[in-house]
Amino acid sequence: MEVPASAQPVAGATYAGFWKRFAAYIVDVIALIVIGIIVRLILHLLHAPGGIYYPVGIVIYWLYFAYQESSVKQATLGKQALGIKVTDLEGNRISFARATGRYFAKYVSSFILMIGWIMAAFTEKKQALHDMIASTLVVNAR
Repeated sequence: MEVPASAQPVAGATYAGFWKRFAAYIVDVIALIVIGIIVRLILHLLHAPGGIYYPVGIVIYWLYFAYQESSVKQATLGKQALGIKVTDLEGNRISFARATGRYFAKYVSSFILMIGWIMAAFTEKKQALHDMIASTLVVNAR
């Protein structure tokens, strides 16, 4: 059976499936927990007020995803470990601004029982809602 041209990934890459993306996210969460513990210890040693932890956490998560996904590697540590990367719809590296939009669009993907995330298992290009909002793809890098 031939795959329609509209469903073919850019530049010969294949779209990363839901479970591969999920596994990459688990690796990222583990990395972020370690980073969070280190930052919390530093803030504690600096006698920072307790209310600062949540906003600092949001900034850390945002920078972790946006910086790495817009970098030359186009992938977070988890995505690198699983051999996947984020591209625009033409297969190019995304800007930090687009990666930022993609990150905050993940909140929209999470609103109704994580349906926006689960969409990646069923859409033609394996896109989650936040990918559609940011006009991005997650493809196999290898």
